[in-house]
Amino acid sequence: MRPLGARHVWLSITPEPESELPRAIATLRSGGSPPATLVERETARAEALVLRGSRRAWRRYLAEALALAGSSEDPAVRDARALVEDVVHNHDNLELAL
Repeated sequence: MRPLGARHVWLSITPEPESELPRAIATLRSGGSPPATLVERETARAEALVLRGSRRAWRRYLAEALALAGSSEDPAVRDARALVEDVVHNHDNLELAL
């Protein structure tokens, strides 16, 4: 396997966010349990960012996820918000090492 160049090194820290954020973002967008089509759309979006996006576009995606994490008393939304905050916080810490 060829090492990632500096331009693509950010891809080494996307597996957790890429797998966990789409459902959480879909939950935040829908204000509760999301329909499967919304989860699929968010999953496709995350995949496209990883496969064809840039580090800047990925950071915008994470910022948008945090912006969606408003306040709600719905348990699904609270859990999604906590997951988004945790994943982005961990991602930021890992990015410091790049």
